[in-house]
Order: sequence, then structure tokens, then C-alpha cells
Amino acid sequence: MKLRAGVIGLSFGRHHARIYSEMPNVELVAVSDIDISKQSIAEQYNTSFQSDYRELLNLNLDLVNVVVPTRKHHEVAKKFIYAGVNCFIEKPIAYTLEQANELITLAHDNNIKLTIGHIETFNPAVVKLKNVINEGILGDIKYISSRRVGPFVDRVLDIGIMMDSATHDVGVIRYLLEKDPEDIYSKYWNIKNPKGDYAVILLDFGDMSSCIEVNWFTPYSVRTLDITGTKGCSHLDFEKQSVNITTDNYKMELNIIKQEPLLIELTHFVDCIVNNKIPIISGNEGYKILQIVLKAGAK
Repeated sequence: MKLRAGVIGLSFGRHHARIYSEMPNVELVAVSDIDISKQSIAEQYNTSFQSDYRELLNLNLDLVNVVVPTRKHHEVAKKFIYAGVNCFIEKPIAYTLEQANELITLAHDNNIKLTIGHIETFNPAVVKLKNVINEGILGDIKYISSRRVGPFVDRVLDIGIMMDSATHDVGVIRYLLEKDPEDIYSKYWNIKNPKGDYAVILLDFGDMSSCIEVNWFTPYSVRTLDITGTKGCSHLDFEKQSVNITTDNYKMELNIIKQEPLLIELTHFVDCIVNNKIPIISGNEGYKILQIVLKAGAK
């Protein structure tokens, strides 16, 4: 029996629709977007199109992916969670902690799976690096530096860069370290986006620290994360899905089987529904990540 799926929001959501259309245990029942021109995406994947997402409430869905602007996450997801539909919400979980808490409580009360789309957690390079850390190859972690910079993104209009981009790296760092920062410091600027398009965030973990740089005006894309430990250093490239390790004794690039992170992420979500598992990025995890960027001054 196939799970009946829907996707709401077809900008980045078109990739969600593509993947669900190719899954043998999922039926892509419908997609929705307020932009009527995106009906062609529904035709491409042989599914129905609705301009009003509320029509999907009548389709007896098992799961829905909410891939709409952040300020609409709560409004849209709430209706489906209340209706008992398992829900995937693109990061961040919501615009405010109050909204996030309500979604988490509703999901618990309605006994449904709620997961948040922090896609970099499923990047094969990140998974490999976590194994390296757990094996003690780098020793005690003392410093993590990440850069997520590139050209202006005009598709993001409702939130600033900290909530949109820095949430990626906050989520990855929490995943790697499995702990929260003790203090948070930040500096951000408004160049083209009034809510901020350049930021530096310092996370103080007591025995180590992390610095996150994000911007939307570097003319080329950089997506990297560097770790300094007492036994060695690592360099991760999110786009290349590569990890290089350097110690006093050797330098090597790890063998990583490259895969599409979104495919891994959605496969995990479906598996959690079918086999009643707790998602890696649960609503509570999404709440903690949002809490950190809001403390940093995200808008």
C-alpha cells in the first residue's frame, strides 16, 4: 500500500514533488501553489494541481510537505497536523517560537510525525564527518568555522539571512556536537535585504566555540565547514560532498558515496511514518535551532 503524499509550494517544493513521484511506496496525489503557471509541474509528474492548498485537506493524505515562505509555515502546517496528516515543514519550523511550540504540541496530541527540513544534516559528507568526530580522529573539538555565502537570493523576501541560511549551519553544528551553546553573539548588516543579508554568529560552547558567516552578496558560492581539534583538522565542502582530514601524520580525502540529500531526507521521513520511528530532525530539534538564530537576532 502506497502512502498518499501532497506538496504545498512549488519553488523548492518542485524537487520534493519529483522525488515523491519516483518513490515506489509513495503516490504523489496532489501539489499546490498560488502561482497558476506552476501547474506544469503537476503535469510533469502526472498529479493533480490545486491553487488553494486547503483543497488538499479533502484528499485523505498520509503526509504533506509544506514548502511555503517561512511566515506561512504555521498557518499552513497547523491545518494538516490538526487533521492528522504527517507533516514535513521546510526549515525553519516557524517564524516564532510560539508558533513552533504550537505545531509541536499539536503533532503530539494528534499522534503524527513532524519533521523539519534541515537538509544539510542528511548530506553524506556531514554524516561521514560525524563518524570521524565520534571515532575521536580529530581529538577534542575546539573550533568550528562555517561559511555559507553567495549571490543575492531574491526568492527569499519574508525573512533575513540568519533565519534562512544560518539555520543550516546551526543545525549541522548541533548535529555534530549534540549540545547547545552557552552564549550567542552576532553582528549583522542590511545591504539589499532590510531583514539582513550579512551576518557573523559566534556560538560559545564553553570548552569550544564556533563561528558562522553567511551573506547574500559574495559573487560566488561557498558552502564549507572547518573543524580544529586537538589531534587534527577537517575541511568539509557541502556542495562537493567532500571531507579532507589533516593530522600531524597524514592528509587524506575521505571516500564518500555522493547522494542527493533531499532524497535521503524524504526517504527517512517516509520510513519514520511506515515504521513508526522518531525523525532525526524532530519538531523539538527544529525548535532548538530556531531558538538559537532568534537569540542571535534573526528577523
